[in-house]
Amino acid sequence: MNSILALQSEIEKAIEQTLTMVSISVAAAIIIGMPIGILLFLTAPGNLKGNRPLYSVVGYLVNLVRSFPFLILLVALIPFSRMIVGTAIGPLAASVSLSVAAIPFYARLVEQSLRDIPKGIIEAAVASGASLRHIVFGVLLSEARPGLVSGLTVTIISFISYSAAAGTVGGGGIGDLAIRYGYQRFDTEVMVACIVILVVMVQLVQWAGSFAAARLDKRK
Repeated sequence: MNSILALQSEIEKAIEQTLTMVSISVAAAIIIGMPIGILLFLTAPGNLKGNRPLYSVVGYLVNLVRSFPFLILLVALIPFSRMIVGTAIGPLAASVSLSVAAIPFYARLVEQSLRDIPKGIIEAAVASGASLRHIVFGVLLSEARPGLVSGLTVTIISFISYSAAAGTVGGGGIGDLAIRYGYQRFDTEVMVACIVILVVMVQLVQWAGSFAAARLDKRK
C-alpha cells in the first residue's frame, strides 16, 4: 500500500495517458474505420454497389494491417509516428500506431454488423426509391446500431489492452507503469494495482456497451 500511495501521482498520470491513447484510437476507428466498413459492405459482390475489384483492394489492405502483431506494427510505425507528432515515444506517438490498428479492426466489425441486417429491410428501402444516402444513414446505420455499439465496445476493450502493450516500448500509460515499477523494480503492489485498474476499466466499458446495445436493440 505504501508503494501505491507514493506513486499516486504517477498512477493518475498513467490512467490519463491510457485514456488519451484509447480515446484517440477509438475516435480514429469511428471517423475512418466506420466509413471503410460501410464501403466494404456496399461494394461486396451482390450488394448495393457491388464492385469486386474495389472490394478486393480495400479488403486486402484491411487484412494486411490486421495481420501484423501489434507490437511489430508499433515498432514498424515509429518513423511514421515521429513524422506525424514529432516524437517516437509517449502516448501521442503510441496513439498513431493504435489508430492505424484500430481503423481496420473496427472496419471489419462494422461490415459484419451491416451484414447481419435482414436483406428484406434493405430491399424494401431500395424498392421505395430511397437514395443511397438515405439507405446508408436512415436504414443501414439505424438498423445496425446495436451491433455497431457492441463492435465499438469490443474495440475499446481490445485497445485498452493494446495501450498497455504500448507501454513496453515507451508509450506511457498503465502498461509503462507496470513495466517500470511492477516488473523492473519487482514491486508486486504496483503490478497488482495496474492489473486492477485495467480490469475496472474493461468492466466499466463492457457494462456501458452492453447497456447501450440493449437499449438500442429494437427486437427487445
